Parts: sequence; C-alpha cells; structure tokens
Amino acid sequence: MRSLLSTHIGRLRIIAFLEGVSLLVLLFIAVPLKYAGHNPAMVKAMGPIHGTLFLLFIYNTISVGIEQRWKRDTITKVLLACIIPFGTFYIDKKVLRKG
Repeated sequence: MRSLLSTHIGRLRIIAFLEGVSLLVLLFIAVPLKYAGHNPAMVKAMGPIHGTLFLLFIYNTISVGIEQRWKRDTITKVLLACIIPFGTFYIDKKVLRKG
C-alpha cells in the first residue's frame, strides 16, 4: 500500500478503486433504497462522496496522462472507465498496473 502512495500512478489506482466502489454502492444500493425503499438518506450521503472521488479521478487521470505521456486514446479510455460500472477495475488491470 505504501508503494502505491509514493507514485502518481499509484495514487490514481487508489482513487480509481475508491471511485469504482462508490459508483457501485450508489447504483446498486443507494438508488434502489431511494426508489424502492423510499429512503433517500444513502443517496444524500454517497452522492457528494462519489462526486468528489469522480472529480479527483478525472484530475489525476489527466495529470498522470501528461506525466506518463499517454496517447490521447489511453487518456480517453481511462476517463470513460469512470462512468461505466466496474470500468475502473477493468482499466486498473489493463492500463494502470502497467504504469
């Protein structure tokens, strides 16, 4: 874990994991509770957390992309991964671990 925190790409991998988990919690737990259970409390709690992680992910992706001199296609793939459920986990395995 310490080795991940010492590099930019390592920090991006941590943020990607947290962003991916927050998206899954929001989509598969919080939203169903809001609409099926008529309880919006979890969406109100998870929404800002996910939004913050989303913005951190975008900022760090662009920063790492510039630092690592990724092609525009690679940066685009990594950015698109954060809007697809399980996308950040896939992109971590296919792109970020190699960095």
